[in-house]
Amino acid sequence: MPGQAIAEALERAVLVLDEAGVAGARVDAELLMGHVLDLSRGAVQAKAAVGAELSAAEAAEFFDLVRRRASREPLQHITGRGAFRNLNLAVGPGVFVPRPETEFVAQFAIDALRAVAVPQPIGIDLGTGSGAIALAMATEVPHALVYGVEVSPRAFIWTTQNFRETAADNATAVFIDLADALPQLNGTVDVVISNPPYIPLGAIPRDPEVRLFDPEIALYGGEDGLDVVRQVSTTAGRLLHPGGILVLEHGELQAAPIAALLAADGWSAIAHHRDLLGRDRATTALLR
Repeated sequence: MPGQAIAEALERAVLVLDEAGVAGARVDAELLMGHVLDLSRGAVQAKAAVGAELSAAEAAEFFDLVRRRASREPLQHITGRGAFRNLNLAVGPGVFVPRPETEFVAQFAIDALRAVAVPQPIGIDLGTGSGAIALAMATEVPHALVYGVEVSPRAFIWTTQNFRETAADNATAVFIDLADALPQLNGTVDVVISNPPYIPLGAIPRDPEVRLFDPEIALYGGEDGLDVVRQVSTTAGRLLHPGGILVLEHGELQAAPIAALLAADGWSAIAHHRDLLGRDRATTALLR
């Protein structure tokens, strides 16, 4: 298709993605075009507005990517990158794709680290996956010492790549089981955060991008969805000093059972926080 206008190609792509049920079809079409042309989304829009054209090879590559997205392959798997706060992370099969709602949850840990009145506060992200939360803490609180803990070998490939690319000298990736994480830091940590798997085994995610492509180890948390939350509570209770803060992401219907779980484990000041859509998304607690 020599000489095809970018604007025309985008319109065709939006129709294909809409028909496939992809939410935000225009955004995804523009991002895919940007991936092909090595341009930002804004630059793609500018090119389209002035009537710029694609070469035949560029058009063929673009529509091949559109077909993949229409099959509900995650956009981030197609481009190999996922945005998270100020970061551009490498992601793909085997690792959980960072979500915008987790950016909101990460803010609680970042604010808590900034508020600690010591020269080098310590933060730990349990189940770091791509490293999104840990690297956000490390880059946004550069005087902190941050650890990202991951147990999945497939996910840890992406963890190490992102830690290497980000090159934050205050961040360390650790491959170890959650229960055994960092005993040398027992009783010294200021903030522990986790976005654990919290979907109950019987609940199947609606979105094909999640159901078919996100790794099961990052999604399912046992019969009630709280198996890993229980382990996070235990491990965080070991790592934090008294007054240290735990931050948990969870499903919108899990605030009450998580509060009961944390209370039974001896946590205090348990509070729930709603995301921009008004859904319970995070719980914070203090170690007594």
